[in-house]
Amino acid sequence: MEETENSPSPTLTPLHPNHVKVTRIVAALFALPFVAVALIVEVAQSLGDERFLPPGVVLVPILLLALLLIFRLPLRRYHARGFDMGADRLRVVRGIMFHSDSVVPFGRIQHIDVHQGPLQRFYDLATLTVHTAGTHNASVHLPGLLNSDAMAMREEIRAHIKRETM
Repeated sequence: MEETENSPSPTLTPLHPNHVKVTRIVAALFALPFVAVALIVEVAQSLGDERFLPPGVVLVPILLLALLLIFRLPLRRYHARGFDMGADRLRVVRGIMFHSDSVVPFGRIQHIDVHQGPLQRFYDLATLTVHTAGTHNASVHLPGLLNSDAMAMREEIRAHIKRETM
């Protein structure tokens, strides 16, 4: 199997497809104020006696950037992420421009969190966060997992840690 430019290795497990939906909703909420301000500027320009800018010069670029941010970028980010849970380690790969490939041995994990925001809860998704010793980059986040999968991964890692300490 051949790798595409921005896709992780074929041995990696992809995130749940609902992660794209959640990311798109977050991007739309981020873009909404910018589109609203651009729309207000366009309406204010059309109501005035004298136009300082041609019609659409503010709104069109903002709308194009918002569409790119909402539709294209979440899909690219989804395809650039993946994970692999081995017998004694967790590997998380992410990044489009800045590629990151993190491998966390289970023996270095101090604690594990499963987090759900309101949108993640609606789509039954969760973020698994593993914390290791250290201060810089001591946490690895894996968003876009089904909640049941995140809980199962947490319990599997916890059981492995428990076996090592006994």
